[in-house]
Amino acid sequence: MMNLTKYSKVIVQGVTEKISTQIALTMRSCGTNVVAGISPGEGGEEWLGIPVFSLVEQAVAKMGVIDTSVIVMPAYQVLDAALEAITSGLKQIVIITEGVPPLDMVKLLRKAETTETLIVGPNCAGIIIPEKLLLGTHPTQFYTPGPIGIISRSNTLTYEVAWELTRSRLGQSICVSLGCDPIVGSSFLQWLQILDEDDQTELIVLVGEVGGVAEELAASYISETIDKPVIAYIAGTCAPINQNYSPVNCLISNKVVREIESERTGAFEGANIPVAKRPSDIPSLVRNLL
Repeated sequence: MMNLTKYSKVIVQGVTEKISTQIALTMRSCGTNVVAGISPGEGGEEWLGIPVFSLVEQAVAKMGVIDTSVIVMPAYQVLDAALEAITSGLKQIVIITEGVPPLDMVKLLRKAETTETLIVGPNCAGIIIPEKLLLGTHPTQFYTPGPIGIISRSNTLTYEVAWELTRSRLGQSICVSLGCDPIVGSSFLQWLQILDEDDQTELIVLVGEVGGVAEELAASYISETIDKPVIAYIAGTCAPINQNYSPVNCLISNKVVREIESERTGAFEGANIPVAKRPSDIPSLVRNLL
């Protein structure tokens, strides 16, 4: 069971790094209960009002049970940091860092599975409950409270979809960016189930991309398991077909990309799930279903 409330205790691993400090302070300003930062060798200090510990277990001993760690550390240190958090009993980990070695992610996910730890990321904007909780780097000005959940594999498209909804006076309940690296910690299926069980969520927007089978699996899962209405958006379906592109994780021609996009879209349409052609179409589809 996830613990995503303003009372949830959160730590930031790597807190004394410049970008980590800004993330921690932004999360605090959004109401997140950041109780400590972790920075090996710098324990016993305060960093801009945040108590700093050398080890996660020291923070737990002082602060009590901690729910979530937000990790903002060099990629090669992420595995050790995450395993330390899991060993200390944390059940939710958000990895902001990009470029975590794939083998490290495989090792981490094996451990997370045995301990029932939820991993979000790496290379993600994290989770936001507008005006209540921020675990990551979502630009809060794009979000407003409401009944719509967003699950996305793209950081920037999460922001864009949220903004299209916000300016149409359609607020959001929980928005999660799963991460942009090839191997990420949690799936569309996991988050579809989480939002389907969330009392504050009435409708789910799923933002997919080319390059994998996750979207097709999600379409099947939605039709068989999810009770709440879902709208899908697959990035790139309106891109000019003769334009050259260089997707980070898809070293294939754009005509093949278009065929894959068509398959993804077809999977949702075949499951009677509305598919938006562009982010600006999403609000009208939402209004039709709410």
